[in-house]
Amino acid sequence: MKKIYTGKTKDVFALDNGNYLLKFKDDCTGKDGVFDPGENTVGLTIEGIGKANLEVSIMFFEILKKAGIKTHYVSADIDNATMEVLPATVFGKGLEVICRLVATGSFVRRYGDYIEDGTKIEGGYVETTFKNDAKGDPLVTSEGLEVLGIMDQKMFDSMKAQTLAITKIVADELAKKGLELWDIKFEFGYNNDEVILIDEIASGNMRVYKDGKIVDPVDLTAMILGK
Repeated sequence: MKKIYTGKTKDVFALDNGNYLLKFKDDCTGKDGVFDPGENTVGLTIEGIGKANLEVSIMFFEILKKAGIKTHYVSADIDNATMEVLPATVFGKGLEVICRLVATGSFVRRYGDYIEDGTKIEGGYVETTFKNDAKGDPLVTSEGLEVLGIMDQKMFDSMKAQTLAITKIVADELAKKGLELWDIKFEFGYNNDEVILIDEIASGNMRVYKDGKIVDPVDLTAMILGK
C-alpha cells in the first residue's frame, strides 16, 4: 500500500484494486490535552478511540446501506482500525455540510437576533462551508458553489436531500438510546458523477444531548456502542 495522505485522525492509503484504505488513529483534535472536535490541531491521544470511531462509523454506514443510501463504505477491519472505501473526488478543496435540527453554536452566534439557542428547527436546516481553517470555514450558498465551478445545482440538490435523509436516520437511531441529535457534520464527494457520503460518521462530528445536557464525544461513543 502507498500512503497518499496523512490526516489529523486518519491516514489514507491507495489499494491495488483502485479503492482506498482509511487507517483510524488514536490521535484526537483538542487543546491543552482536552479533547475538542472543533479544534484544528491534534491535542492528545486517547487509546482505542480510533477503533471506537471506526465501530460507530461502521454501524451507521451499515444502517444507511440497508436504507438504500450509497456511501463510499466498502468494508472494515476493526482489529486493524481500517476501512476500505470507494474512490471519491471532493468538491473543490473540500466542503463540510452541516444539518441543524436545533439552533445552537455558530448558528446562534450569527443569527441570534432572530432565533434563540435551543430552538428546534422543523425538518432540519442544511448549510455548507468551505474547509478552510485559516478563514474560519466560511459559509457558501448553492449559487456560490455553481458560480465558482465547484458543484452544479443538481449535485447540490442531491447532496442536500441525502444530508436530510441521513440526518433523520442518525437522529432516529440515537433516539432509541435516549439521545437527542442537535446537529451533525458530513463530507461528500462524487464517484462517477454520483454524489456520495464520504469520510466518517463519528461522535466527534455531531452535537448530542441527553436529559438536557450535552454529551461529551468520548462518552457518546460509548453510549452508541453500548459500552
